[in-house]
Amino acid sequence: MNISARVVADSLSPAGKRITTFVIHYPRFVHAEFMTHRMLSKNSASSRAIPAKKIRQQVRFEMAEPIHWGANRPGMQADEELTGWRLTAVKFLWRFLGYIALFFNWMFEKLGLHKQIANRVLEPWFNITVIVTGTEWANFYALRHHKMAQPEIRALAEAMLEAQNVSIPRLLQYGEWHLPFVEWRELGELTQSEALKISTARCARVSYLNHEGKKSTFKEDLAFYLRLVGNTPKHASPTEHQATPLEDPTEISGNLKGWGQHRKLIPGENITEYPGLL
Repeated sequence: MNISARVVADSLSPAGKRITTFVIHYPRFVHAEFMTHRMLSKNSASSRAIPAKKIRQQVRFEMAEPIHWGANRPGMQADEELTGWRLTAVKFLWRFLGYIALFFNWMFEKLGLHKQIANRVLEPWFNITVIVTGTEWANFYALRHHKMAQPEIRALAEAMLEAQNVSIPRLLQYGEWHLPFVEWRELGELTQSEALKISTARCARVSYLNHEGKKSTFKEDLAFYLRLVGNTPKHASPTEHQATPLEDPTEISGNLKGWGQHRKLIPGENITEYPGLL
């Protein structure tokens, strides 16, 4: 089962409000369900950005599959699992279809089709990596860590809850920042502004690593930040993962409570007028 959750930043404000950032890994076919939780900030590894060859390698060696092969019945939940030859047959057919999709993805690439289209045919069979940050987790766990949730997202919620419960948040003082993917030893080399920008760039990539698998440099991260936020329209969602404590633990900033979100400090982060809109 290729479902995992890892806490990469966990902070506590002086007012006692906690913020947690995870890197999670789960089947792409339940991604739409995860995206419905609007109080959580998310950035995911994009099938538009990852080279087709790299996607194929992941599918070949880590093919996403259901963890419960439920028998057909009315309603949204499958209680009983298939057994015997039927279970063997559906597992074989799932993987067989995955290998067919691999072939067509390869053919699309050879014919010159861009990866933003070619990679779509593989989405049911690959696992997605997502960075997610939030202060309000109870509603997510109530819905997804539940027997009526689809088994794959229930397993994800279980892994996240376990990781969050064993993580010890770091106390941050007012004026300090929750900075996913920025190590404490790096802070001595960076200004606060640089640290915010570098965290943003790494959150956008969902990793310290670039798509070539190499650790990015500060210079590369700062240049990537400018491409994201220095232009109009801005791709500002990666700036939602950095936050600083607020004195009032009930104050809302973006979709965070008790924490001031980096995004809300960026001029023009939300476009309010569009010339083609009547």
